[in-house]
Amino acid sequence: MRRSPFRSSPRLWRRGAPTALALTALTLTTAPATAAPTDPGGHCARLTHLRVPGAELQQAACLDELTTAGTVATGHTGHTGHTGHTDPADWAGLTPKDLAVPSGVPGIQIDGYFPDTSTTNTNHGWNHDAQFVLRMPDRWNGGLVVAGTPGNREQYANDRAVADRVLAQGYAYAATDKGNTGLAFHRDGKAPGDAIAEWNDRVTQLTRAARATIAQRYHRPPSRTLVTGLSNAGYLVRWQLENHPELYDGGVDWEGTLWRADGPNLLDFLPKALRAYPVYAAGGDGAEEARRQMHAAGFPEGSEFLWPYHHKVYWDLTQRIYREELDPGFDGATEAGTPYCATGTPACDTDYDYATRPDEVRQAVARIALTGRIGKPLITLHGTLDALLPISQDSDVYARMVREAGRGFLHRYYRIEGGTHTDSLVDAFPGRLRPLTPCHHTAFTALENWLRTGHRPPASGTVALRAGQDSVTLANSCSLDTGKAPGVSS
Repeated sequence: MRRSPFRSSPRLWRRGAPTALALTALTLTTAPATAAPTDPGGHCARLTHLRVPGAELQQAACLDELTTAGTVATGHTGHTGHTGHTDPADWAGLTPKDLAVPSGVPGIQIDGYFPDTSTTNTNHGWNHDAQFVLRMPDRWNGGLVVAGTPGNREQYANDRAVADRVLAQGYAYAATDKGNTGLAFHRDGKAPGDAIAEWNDRVTQLTRAARATIAQRYHRPPSRTLVTGLSNAGYLVRWQLENHPELYDGGVDWEGTLWRADGPNLLDFLPKALRAYPVYAAGGDGAEEARRQMHAAGFPEGSEFLWPYHHKVYWDLTQRIYREELDPGFDGATEAGTPYCATGTPACDTDYDYATRPDEVRQAVARIALTGRIGKPLITLHGTLDALLPISQDSDVYARMVREAGRGFLHRYYRIEGGTHTDSLVDAFPGRLRPLTPCHHTAFTALENWLRTGHRPPASGTVALRAGQDSVTLANSCSLDTGKAPGVSS
């Protein structure tokens, strides 16, 4: 695919104009227009006057319900792709089945896209990347929450985990597909690292555009702007607060991916798992040594029951597609390697050794790397049984980076005992895991209090898993009490 025009011209978006259950109004625009003053009160007020700066296309709808309690019903999937106001396939597997669904949030939803040349996102039949969704409730609390998407999913991926709750609290909500989607995201851009670098730019672009659009509807900009997300979107939270703290008041990072040019990063530990796990799974004389190698690579003791699933679903695929994005020369003309190749196979990702790769590979990673130099308050959550991004190789390291950068007073870090990377696995392994979704909700509230009153959240540390909690309680409540007195730094 050709390189995104936003990647080659980061200020492209500024060239625009100034600043659910029942579908009652619909507008489709492809060109900017000047907003006329009108009464901001009432259901879906100013719908026809709203323009998202820089959007190449936007589609605005007045909905009686902005949460998934309604948006699932106001859309459908057809031969042109998903055309509604959310897509359950986009958020499948990210939340526990017993998570409550709030409702009673009428307002305006705007779907659209910014100029881009890649075409992996098929939502609405647009076949166009840089798609976004912006939701503005009638009863607004003055805030805006911005999110990228986890994995390589599209703009509705956070609708159950994040959007439902913040909308019910009165926040406006905006999310982006990050500018490229799907398992072949690495085809976007011209140089190694281009596709991931675009993710960061697209979040910045959407934040600015969403703030301007909100000012059109409510006659004032947001009083606070928060950024949040999980996995790859957690990485985006970290990057935004390091590089654009002027746009945000704070953020919640849910097990964000760690990229460092000198490691650790996933290109370090995933090949080690691909080598050691088959030996462990086979049993026999080498199994115990292979298990020790898995632990040494960062995969936590006690997570062994999760290894078969991650070997089948995550480790091989993740290694190959991210290695292709950052080190395409490793396997020559082959695209994203050979699935599940045995050690010793030429150009096999099982034998990948990041430490011995040419300097240009580390230079590609350096383009997207994190520094720990956050400029606004950040709360980080990570499960102690994460078997995709092991906590010792990710958030433990990032918390240390923040402290070493002298920004520990802006950070709280909670290690969630029994949490793993994907909350749907809580349902697959009842009694052995806890979901992080309710912990994210609690962290979000703690961030709000921190910003509003200056009351610091509980001290950083490990949040113990209390025994005997039923699945509904686990899915909907989480205390961040670490048993320590709150301090001034992590």
